Amino acid sequence: MAVIVFANSKGGAGKSTTALVVASTLAEQGLRVCILDCDPNRPLSAWKALAKTKTNLVVMDDVTEENLFKVIKEVADPRAGGYDHVIVDLEGTASLLVSRAISRANLVIIPMQASPLDTDQAARATNLIVQEEEHLERPIPYVVAFTRTSTAIATRIERTVRRELQDARIPVLDTHLNDRAAFKQQFLDGLTIYELDSEHVSNLAAAQKNARLFTAEVMTALTGEKFDAEAVMEEVA
Repeated sequence: MAVIVFANSKGGAGKSTTALVVASTLAEQGLRVCILDCDPNRPLSAWKALAKTKTNLVVMDDVTEENLFKVIKEVADPRAGGYDHVIVDLEGTASLLVSRAISRANLVIIPMQASPLDTDQAARATNLIVQEEEHLERPIPYVVAFTRTSTAIATRIERTVRRELQDARIPVLDTHLNDRAAFKQQFLDGLTIYELDSEHVSNLAAAQKNARLFTAEVMTALTGEKFDAEAVMEEVA
């Protein structure tokens, strides 16, 4: 079982959206996924509470700094369902809960928009990960993911931000999670992007393709296996 943590202290970075997209894409592939909603606003719990999705995604929101380790251990137990992946959507501020979740992560995803403010917050997140690495005396894999980017050509600011991250030796996913209507609509309808109606959501197929490519690259960061975009799209076809 792999624990994938989504962390960023800046609101509006697309953290919960990215977590849901990855979780629902893995579930759509037949994997068993449990989401731990540790965001005080409980966006993923609210999504699940709409009770419209038919996916097998499980969302738990009764997670605290005191019981986090126990919860992760329980969902890893085959008798509890044998989850393939645990997705942790963290609260925005630095806390003991955040530190403990990062310490159990097989991969930390840092979603961010291509802006100077987001860059500063992403740097804070990476510093927290480095501190945990030093404390645990082992590496914690992490990667930055750009969200809400334009589907057109990259902006000058986006190119500048990416270059700054690369200069700081911060790993960045090549695939962005674009600004798509489907990624917003899933929270309104209580459905995954694979359950939405293409007659009511613009460019749904493009959003689903984006989600699959993005999640495939996340899995590459997790497993180390080479990301093959063509193979992913052949599976979709």
